[in-house]
Formats: sequence, structure tokens, C-alpha cells
Amino acid sequence: MHNSLKLFQGASPRLAIILVTALGLSTGGNLALAATPDTAPPELKNALSQIDAAANRRDVQGVMQLYSSNFTNSDGLNRQNMEKALGQLWQRYTQLQYRTSLQSWERDRTGAILAETVTQITGTQAIDGRDWTFNSTIRSRQRFENQKIVQQEILAERTQLSSGEKPPTVELKLPERVRAGQEFTFDAIVREPLGDDVLVGSALQESISPQGYLNPTQIQLEPLAAGGIFKQGRAPNNAGRYWISAVLVRADGMTILTQRMQVEGIARPTRPQNRPSNPRTRPNREQNRPSGGAS
Repeated sequence: MHNSLKLFQGASPRLAIILVTALGLSTGGNLALAATPDTAPPELKNALSQIDAAANRRDVQGVMQLYSSNFTNSDGLNRQNMEKALGQLWQRYTQLQYRTSLQSWERDRTGAILAETVTQITGTQAIDGRDWTFNSTIRSRQRFENQKIVQQEILAERTQLSSGEKPPTVELKLPERVRAGQEFTFDAIVREPLGDDVLVGSALQESISPQGYLNPTQIQLEPLAAGGIFKQGRAPNNAGRYWISAVLVRADGMTILTQRMQVEGIARPTRPQNRPSNPRTRPNREQNRPSGGAS
């Protein structure tokens, strides 16, 4: 039996990145010689404070005034579509809180500031009659020129949405980076004993793009025999960025976990191998290996 679940726009974990694109001050440049946060120049500290303050009062223009007109980021967002998305997002989420901490910074030969930060986004919100708890941690890196952000790269991201009286506590095991064509393990383990509860869920892989941020997603929930989701996936053959999500639902709660996974390089074609005349029978793993990733 399959149950359909629509991850409506208000509950999409992908919205966290729209927030951190506006909040996570931090692209490019080797930070091997980066300085510590306590030595950061006043203009960088001031920009961090301004963005956090504007976000906490949901002031789109206050956030966007620190972005260059030619701003770009690693997910394909520019200044125009980010501003539009922020306005739509803050109409739905009105109680989120933001806290950005500077991890390191440096000034390059041109005088531009390169800074890496971690942004925490937390809060609760009632959407379509359901109360959701939101928790996201995103690490990012940006480039400042003339006190404006011109470039950004999202380095790591994990977002959790939960709802209900007793949403499952989930431990997610997934690498942040893999090589193209590499096999990887994706486990979403429910920590509490289920007892007689029925657990349903699904895994989902989505390519990251500007169009994907606010679009709702339709997924099929399946009964889970074990206490979670256990998948063996294979990364796509080309470099790219992906959201990997686990949705787990029990009678008294739901948890949605999303993590960003970076696929690097290009897979090398495999050479055909000579098979022995009497090959040993091997266990069939294909039932747990989704094509092109964990899904």
C-alpha cells in the first residue's frame, strides 16, 4: 500500500537555503590562511549584525541592500530571484529566528573580504492547520566587494522539519561529498522503539536549482519493515549538487530531514571484465539501490 504525501511549499526543507543565502555571510578563495573571527574588520562584523537583525524582523529590503546587483551563488540564484523568494517565504514563516556566527575570514589581493560562517535557523510555525518545528544549520562562504556580497557558495546544509505530538527522532547518516559514480550509504534511523506503531516513509533525491527552492514535491510513502530507511545509492556520473531527504511518519508525528550532498568529478567508464564460466551466486542488492541516487 502506498500513501501520497505532498511536501507543500510552507513545509519544504529547501526553503532554509533561501534564508541562509541572505544570512550566511561567507565565495571563493583559499581559506588556508584565514584569520580568526576576533580579528575581523568592523565592516564585516557590522554586515553580519545588520543581516541578522533584518532577517529577524523579516525586512527583505534591509537584507538585500547588502547584496550586489550582480550577485550570484553556487545554486544558480541571483539577486532578483532571491529577493522574490525571500518575500514569498516570509509571508509563510513569520516566527523564525536567525543567528550567524563567523568562522574565519581573509582579505585577498584585490582587497575583497572572503568569510566563512555558520547560520542557525530555528522556530515554529502553524501551516495549513499543522504546527511545524524548524531547525536548520548551514555553512557557507561569501565574497565581499565594496561592502556588498557578490558571490556565495553553500558548503554544507542540514534541515529538519517536525510536526505532531511525538515526531520520530531520526539519526541521518549520509556523506556530504562523494565522487561521481561512487556508491554511498543513506540511513535514516528512528531512535525510539516503535512498539505497535506503523512507520511509513520515503527517501527523495533532488537536483538543486533555483526552480526547486519553492516548488512543492509529491512523494509516495511506503510501509517500512525496519525502524527507518536504509538505502544503498550510487552518485550520478557527473558533478552536481543534490538535496537528499528522508520523510518518516508515524501515527503521532512526522519528521522530514534534508541534507545537501555534493557530487564531485566525472565518473570514469568501467571496462568490461571477463566473467568466470561458473560465477558464484551473489545476493541481489538492486532492490535497495535506487537508480542515480537514494530515492
